[in-house]
Amino acid sequence: MKAWIGQHRRRVGLALAGLALALGVWRSLPDPLFAAPLSTVLLARDGTLLGARIADDGQWRFAPAGPVPEKFRRALIAYEDKRFEHHPGVDPLAMARAIRLNLQQGRVVSGGSTLSMQVIRLARGERRRGYVEKLIETLLALRLELGYGKDEILALHAGHAPFGGNVIGLEAASWRYFGRAPDQLSWAEACTLAVLPNSPALIHPGRNRERLQAKRDRLLRQLQADGALNAIDLDLALREPLPAEPLPLPQLAPHLLETLRAQHPGRHRLRTTLDARLQAAASAIVRERAAALARQDIHNAAALIVDNQRFEVLAYVGNNEWSVNNERGFAVDLIRRPRSTGSILKPFLYAAMLDAGEILPGTLVADVPTQYGGYMPENFDHGYRGAVPAEVALAQSLNVPAVRMLRQHGVQRFYDYLRQLGMSTLTRKPDDYGLTLILGGAEATLQDVAAMYANVAALARHNAPGAPAPYRRLQVLATEDGAPGAAAASGPAAEISPGAAWLTLRALLEVARPNEEGYWKSFASSRRIAWKTGTSWGLRDAWAVGNTTRHTVAVWAGNASGEGRPGLTGATAAAPILFELYNRLEPADWFAAPTLHLKEVAVCRNDGYLANGNCEVEQQWAPRDSHFDQLSPHNVRVHLDRSRRQRVDSSCERVAHMSHANWFVLPPGQEFYYRRHHGDYRVLPPYRADCAAAAPARGPIEFLYPTPGTRIYIPVDLAETRSRVVFEAVHRERETALHWHLDDAYVGSTRTFHQRALDVPVGVHTITVVDPQGHRLSRQFEVLAQERR
Repeated sequence: MKAWIGQHRRRVGLALAGLALALGVWRSLPDPLFAAPLSTVLLARDGTLLGARIADDGQWRFAPAGPVPEKFRRALIAYEDKRFEHHPGVDPLAMARAIRLNLQQGRVVSGGSTLSMQVIRLARGERRRGYVEKLIETLLALRLELGYGKDEILALHAGHAPFGGNVIGLEAASWRYFGRAPDQLSWAEACTLAVLPNSPALIHPGRNRERLQAKRDRLLRQLQADGALNAIDLDLALREPLPAEPLPLPQLAPHLLETLRAQHPGRHRLRTTLDARLQAAASAIVRERAAALARQDIHNAAALIVDNQRFEVLAYVGNNEWSVNNERGFAVDLIRRPRSTGSILKPFLYAAMLDAGEILPGTLVADVPTQYGGYMPENFDHGYRGAVPAEVALAQSLNVPAVRMLRQHGVQRFYDYLRQLGMSTLTRKPDDYGLTLILGGAEATLQDVAAMYANVAALARHNAPGAPAPYRRLQVLATEDGAPGAAAASGPAAEISPGAAWLTLRALLEVARPNEEGYWKSFASSRRIAWKTGTSWGLRDAWAVGNTTRHTVAVWAGNASGEGRPGLTGATAAAPILFELYNRLEPADWFAAPTLHLKEVAVCRNDGYLANGNCEVEQQWAPRDSHFDQLSPHNVRVHLDRSRRQRVDSSCERVAHMSHANWFVLPPGQEFYYRRHHGDYRVLPPYRADCAAAAPARGPIEFLYPTPGTRIYIPVDLAETRSRVVFEAVHRERETALHWHLDDAYVGSTRTFHQRALDVPVGVHTITVVDPQGHRLSRQFEVLAQERR
């Protein structure tokens, strides 16, 4: 009995030891299997490599990318482990063969390692070779096969095998030596890489070329014997040269790569929505155009191309050059950098006012000298047009009408509207921006601007019943499963109606640009593109954004340092890049009118207000849910004498002797400038002398300066000379004299050109002008404390 008990204990002990050994082997597999630092790679939507950053240990080691391509798989198995698909991690036949060869040679010439054992060796790192180490690799290889499939083991080997120099893994080697992805390798290229992990030093340029080629060719012939390729394929493969020096990795989107690395530090494979070919073409265009701009000391440019249907970024050019040391700001991702907006926000004010019922496309907006609390906007050409249709003011990017429109709409209201549209850079209070919000007082990123314009294009296409989709944000990273095209993250409900969006884009398409921008109309005549430029104060930022049904293209040009330069305007610096980018895109049909979201209203043809019975009528589109209710204030019914040269009324002329006419009449200030641009404008006839008692509805005099509420600083120069204030007025009858009074004291008269320069002390004053008929107009203003120049 004692003997039996002892034998039983020994058996139990052996079983427990075996169990402990098995448990130890099971737990001995490293977790994670590979912990070496990884490179960060940026991929296009189709998997094309756009760029990469080396791992922290100085190796090009890409993160695993899925199954091993078939050509490399067959080549690797044929070269390294012919029975890989059938053994359990250890190949007894290969081990026996290795022992026999080693005994015959008196040294180690073959290790008999399977691919599974090689994976274990790679995972354990540099270890001293010996029989104990071989035993450990054998046990761990068996354990590896229990936890991983054959495809997974092949992928682990391909992803972590050395390929010479600092190149680790198949994908890095494929790009470094052949400039293409592993699944695009030829048979010769796949075989070259298959033999390298066994002898990675063979890839050294200028050395070992014959040995490397001999190994590759021997493998090719073996594959041909196994039926993997035919005789013609073999002949062609044998003729292919070996790779020369390692190729530089692509740098097609370096700024996006750095931006995404910072945003996603734990991700090493960044699959994007970018189109590789379009990205390469866009980068080349921006680089070439920026090189020409550099002759004007304009050194930076950036561009985005957006798919308007899927809201995916197709091209992302963060800067025209890449420089690690940030020379001339080339390391800055300018797509994400806030810059002064210039006029680029004007279309959104136009759309907001259309929806609010404050304007119609043809509604006249005043374009005269304007001052609000010391802020006096000017048009780019320093001229005035008197009055312009709202859609023309937008297309010609006139500053004065835009400021007047914003004052009518409200700064707070427009500020909230922009934030609702996704403008993320409005960090100050609305009052801090004031009326400059529409002329570059705020900053925006090219990314936000592109998204806002892309949403307008998407809304303009919506012609279905019901509300349009919510605003969408741009998508540059593909979904986790690597499939581009998933819906971009949605924002709040749309604030712009489809009708207002379509009318806004139509305004940016149909009206020719003034001065230096005019030639672009004919340049783009073959493609219908709605586009808008912007130029910030001080010529620091140039913008151009365009829309078609399929694409939004947004461009910024300038200096990353913020330095302004002569000629740095949206039309001359950014627009040429915009149109060249559009030339690389497929043409698109123009936006069909979203008639379900539009209505027709009857307006006066000459001023765009609702018809009042005194004008020629035309139909204009308006957003369906807008409620514009302003009758024309400029078309009036006048009564004339028989000569039709003078006005009369019933107090001085019999009705039977009167003739009647509809007359288009602007306020005197607007009329003064409007007549310069419209030779057909008819001045309202004066009253006949015996009808002088008849009071006109509006006086014939208007001040151009000062405007209501003006506060004036009068500078004093170094010679202690006080500057004068220049007052200006207009009269409907150009040759009429005006008599000027300051605080009831007569200070002189003017005729035809009514300007008067006066010395005015500090304080509140009243300037008054009187014409010979007794019409008078007064304006109060304040002179503030003097400033020394």
